[in-house]
Amino acid sequence: MSRLQEKDEPRIGVYVCHCGTNIAGVVDVGDVAKYAAALPNVVVARDYLYMCSAPAQAMITDDIKEHELNRVVVASCSPRMHEPTFRKVCEEAGLNSYLFEMANIREHCSWVHSREPKKATEKAKDLVKMAVARTRFLEKLPRKEVGVTIRALVIGAGVSGLRAALDLAQRGFEVYLVEKAPAIGGRTAQLGEVFPTGEMALDILRPMIKALASSQRIRLFTNSEVEAIDGFIGNFKVKVVVNPRYVTNECDACRKCEKACPITAPNDFDFGLSQRKAIYLPFEEAMPRTHVIDSRTCTRCGECVEVCERKAVDLEEKPMKFEVDVGTIIVATGYDPYEPPEGEYGYKTYNNVITLPQLERLTDENGPTKGQLPLSGSAPKSVVFITCVGSRQEAGIYKPIKADQQLNRYCSRVCCTAALKNCVEIRKKYPNARVFYLYRDIRTYGKGYEDYYRKASESRVLFLRYRPEEPPSVSAGPGGLIVTVRDVLTQNETLAIPADLVVLNVGLVPRADASDIQAKLKIARSVDGFFQEAHAKLRPVDTPLDGIFLAGTAQGPKDITESSAMGSAAAAKAAIPLARGKVEVEPIVAVVDEDICKGCGRCEEVCEYNAIKVEEVQPLVKVPMLVARVTEAQCKGCGSCVVTCPIGAIAMKHFTSKQIQAMITAALGG
Repeated sequence: MSRLQEKDEPRIGVYVCHCGTNIAGVVDVGDVAKYAAALPNVVVARDYLYMCSAPAQAMITDDIKEHELNRVVVASCSPRMHEPTFRKVCEEAGLNSYLFEMANIREHCSWVHSREPKKATEKAKDLVKMAVARTRFLEKLPRKEVGVTIRALVIGAGVSGLRAALDLAQRGFEVYLVEKAPAIGGRTAQLGEVFPTGEMALDILRPMIKALASSQRIRLFTNSEVEAIDGFIGNFKVKVVVNPRYVTNECDACRKCEKACPITAPNDFDFGLSQRKAIYLPFEEAMPRTHVIDSRTCTRCGECVEVCERKAVDLEEKPMKFEVDVGTIIVATGYDPYEPPEGEYGYKTYNNVITLPQLERLTDENGPTKGQLPLSGSAPKSVVFITCVGSRQEAGIYKPIKADQQLNRYCSRVCCTAALKNCVEIRKKYPNARVFYLYRDIRTYGKGYEDYYRKASESRVLFLRYRPEEPPSVSAGPGGLIVTVRDVLTQNETLAIPADLVVLNVGLVPRADASDIQAKLKIARSVDGFFQEAHAKLRPVDTPLDGIFLAGTAQGPKDITESSAMGSAAAAKAAIPLARGKVEVEPIVAVVDEDICKGCGRCEEVCEYNAIKVEEVQPLVKVPMLVARVTEAQCKGCGSCVVTCPIGAIAMKHFTSKQIQAMITAALGG
């Protein structure tokens, strides 16, 4: 360890990264390094092609030892990307990792000022100067460890949630699996044949369901919701509500209750294409294979109670609440298919305009029509697919049907392949039917996915390309529907296509209750509404909140293969603190000066992580007082409390007023 680490006089090393040409293509990094060498307390300053590379890391380590550096500044990319890398370098060289500072001269200079290299270079110098000024006032921060509850929670029992729970259980950890629906399987259970293997979706689920049923380590709660979450990594307290099914485990799914029930309602599992009773089995192979009563439609007539020989119906059942302690949490809450507003491409205006998920149910042998497409009692003669419905909705090009409609600018990624798979299936089942595929672009990414485009072409599916500025229109015709499209592939010729069936290739959107889930978990969502990962490349399943991980389509559009893989990845990350039995917590936290604090509670109100509580204390004068106290393991160092405190009783470690003032003074030329 550097013997000068404890001394007051800073000895600073500055390292400027070329980042290939990302920075050096605009910023004169050599000039920046030369400038840094002349700054006060800078002992050594260097530039290098890639500071994150192994040779550069070794160079920093050697310099710390040779020049007895007690502070390090790296001027390179965003701290979000490589700050952990350089902190680790400092630690390995014997230097406290919080005596390190990073200046972002890529995103803040070269990328945003690419046409002004001289100004970008001067700005880079200023940023390095500010970083050096702050570094002089950095202090050692000790890392702390907290114990971990050796148990995990998985929210959502679709493919990714099931995979995550099973992987954790196989590693020997106890898992609570909470599913909002009355049966597990998620959206996958609603599918028929899936790509790229051609398997039936239920064939994919069956082995997972069998493994779940035989596992002694997984406790499954269906028809349940997470009500509240408190705590921090290793020590989460989760309140779960088990909503009443009104049917006990004595149910043997004999279906007598369904036959006796006089109430019908649209079947959500079939996307409204069929009807079900108020008491129903979610689907034929549902787990648990137990009926459930829809309290929204049930009239409490008691007919089901009368016919149930096993006395399994309990109309007086109440919600059950309980609290569990877990160390890590995996969010696998899934997605919703885009629901077009009434009138978009004739949806809900004409009965024979359906969405792709509805088509999946119709073509499934276990679906409401046993795999057939009956339209007025006859097979379809003409089927038209319209793609990018609910995806790639660019402002100024896409014309919303509703004034307050949310625009989904992203590509949903799986829709093209799913639609082409259905095109091929329809051509096989109805060889005399003409199938038209109206598209903006075709994006069949993934191993083997391009084969579906080839098979569709070989099956004589007719491809017509439209411009987003001139989307197809659907109107009533003499014998059915007329789809009008201006086809780019035929020199903008306008075609009117008679259609017995129009299929809207809808995208994937965040869950309708995503805002509610976000509020409970305190995790961020990206601009597209899906939950935000900590880093797209380096931490794709982590969230900014330690101990909470993402799996599957909760994070964004994915297919079954990707969702399953992400479930395994999330389980692997969630298992690390469980296996260690303890975790290090970030020491950059708020601290309260209790001699000044008046206990007003404003800091508690603004804390998004519930890390501050106003408590009553009994000082020596035995007069009760209120003061704010910080649970350090729960604090994320956001600083909201610091700026809210009216009397300055709260400070932030590693971002002290002295450090910030030094940066401001340096920026202003001081």
